[in-house]
Amino acid sequence: MFRFENMTAFNFLWMIPFLVVIGFIFDLRSKKRLEAAMGKRLYPFLSSSVSKLKRKLKTVFQILALFFFVLALARPQMGQSKQEVKSEGVEIILAVDVSESMQAEDVKPSRLGQAKAELGRLIDLMPGNKVGVLAFAGSAALLSPITTDNGAIKMYLDSLDSRSVSSQGTSFQGALNAAKQAFERGGVTTDETRKVTRVILIASDGEDHEPGAIEEAKKLAKDGIRIFSLAFGTEKGGAIPERDNMGFLRGYKKDRSGQTIITTVKGDALRALAEAGQGSFYFATFGGNQIKNVEEDISKLEKTKFDTTMATQYEERFQLFLVLGIFLALVELLLGERRGSFKFWKGRFEVPNA
Repeated sequence: MFRFENMTAFNFLWMIPFLVVIGFIFDLRSKKRLEAAMGKRLYPFLSSSVSKLKRKLKTVFQILALFFFVLALARPQMGQSKQEVKSEGVEIILAVDVSESMQAEDVKPSRLGQAKAELGRLIDLMPGNKVGVLAFAGSAALLSPITTDNGAIKMYLDSLDSRSVSSQGTSFQGALNAAKQAFERGGVTTDETRKVTRVILIASDGEDHEPGAIEEAKKLAKDGIRIFSLAFGTEKGGAIPERDNMGFLRGYKKDRSGQTIITTVKGDALRALAEAGQGSFYFATFGGNQIKNVEEDISKLEKTKFDTTMATQYEERFQLFLVLGIFLALVELLLGERRGSFKFWKGRFEVPNA
């Protein structure tokens, strides 16, 4: 079976006709400028050392080299094999706060932007686990059911913004209830002979939370669902930017009296939530060790063997096209534009070049 893994690479093929057109225009303009500077009668003699055939060959080599580079980038694959993949781990719901306060830029690029980056890093550290993504603010919405496909999880993380949910605010209780339902609908079926460790990881700034979350966390802990929390932002706080549809800053969110709202992180609320859920709490910093600490805490939990899947492995064949492209590019680079023998202008006569 022959296939291309990266079909989007073929979008670069538009560069080939662009290269041809630009080369033609450049040669035409250069010729006109030289004729204007030296005169039409003198120009043929001064340009007689240039080989038109070699110029055309150089263009052909450039086009072929670019074509083979695009083919290599498309990752051609031929031949396949089946491999049994066994996975074990825990079931995790990443509950990410997408309320307006998470748009604050007291950390860069924003609290939500930092949360998405750090959770993506956490996913890379935890292969084999089943992970789902849940967005919450005043309401909660499950964006991705529990899966072992880390690529899909990262895609859903990247898509998170304040429009992922229908109402604003910060309801931890609603997020915990939605996560519990996600486990029941999409998780591994448990019985007396099979137990599954389940974790809810809350990423939030902890601000403006509604009551009832602590009691809900304690109930979930009794059912074997552990709760971890990560705080994003600074205790000093920051303003909430307001942007237009193009992403340009229009100003900052203000209260009814016209004062700029400063949103601060409530780490105590998130710490209390983690303690009630028999998990751990960390104040996240960009690129810090907190994500590694969370991974280590989760890895200590009892793991469950998930269903065995068959993965298809394809053999890469891009190397041949890459070598051809490099070879043609080198040939084009070494190929000159001058004729092997030509006549040059000397006084009133054409003299053969020795």
